[in-house]
Amino acid sequence: MLAAFTFALLCTAQSWAGSIVDSTGATVESKDPQRVITIAGNVSETVFALGLGDKVVAVDASSLFPAKTQELPKVGYYRNINAEGVLSQSPDLIVTTDAAGPPEVLEQLRGSGIPIAVLSAAQTMEAAQKRITQIGALLDRTDEAKVLTDKMASQLAAVVKPETPPKVLFIYARGAGTLNVAGTDTSADAMISLAGGTNAVTGYEGYKPMSAEAIIEAAPDFLLFTTRGLESLGGPEGVAKLIAIEQTPAGKKQQIIAVDDLVLLGFGPRTGEGVQELSEKLQP
Repeated sequence: MLAAFTFALLCTAQSWAGSIVDSTGATVESKDPQRVITIAGNVSETVFALGLGDKVVAVDASSLFPAKTQELPKVGYYRNINAEGVLSQSPDLIVTTDAAGPPEVLEQLRGSGIPIAVLSAAQTMEAAQKRITQIGALLDRTDEAKVLTDKMASQLAAVVKPETPPKVLFIYARGAGTLNVAGTDTSADAMISLAGGTNAVTGYEGYKPMSAEAIIEAAPDFLLFTTRGLESLGGPEGVAKLIAIEQTPAGKKQQIIAVDDLVLLGFGPRTGEGVQELSEKLQP
């Protein structure tokens, strides 16, 4: 009797399967995956946050957190995935977002028969929570996923926004030669809004270089960078030397701030933490 009961439990464990409808409308099923490839920094971070980092066998180049991800094989940058690199790892599940590409590589991976879940890459708190929920469903971690999304919601609810929304200019920097300013429909724009600020630039979508005149006209109260971006410029002292910065309210008051790259732009499990940190730094 005991042996039969034990056998039944084992069969139940072995027959576990997760299923979601991904952003392409496809139904994706995973059956107790043991070799997972994650392609997107927020996806990789989520799988580790769910306690399943030991199942991840490879990641993309944007996956930098936790530190363990940097020790894993890379399958290219998420917008330029290497199909051979993915297939060589013999994965039984691939999780990515609809920002990944190129499209022909995704089709090749689908054609291989390996389950591939393409989640929405939308840059909102709701989308971040949905990604976590879907990853939890695929990996039999629905309870753990709910803990993460509930924590994000409580962190967001606890944010104390500035009484008067400051104008914030986000500059994506990788050295002084690579400076792009965030307009609308960007993760930086979304985070600025969640933290109680307003984007100093609303005349275009995405990222563009800005002239000195345009930066002065934007008149930001704060200059926002990622941590790595600010470091690439030599810190606040290096930023102050950039053309036009000293003529802005932010430059005059030395209100130059930074938040960790993935915390600020990743829209992963630490998004609530990022909103809290940014809101605190935007206080007068």
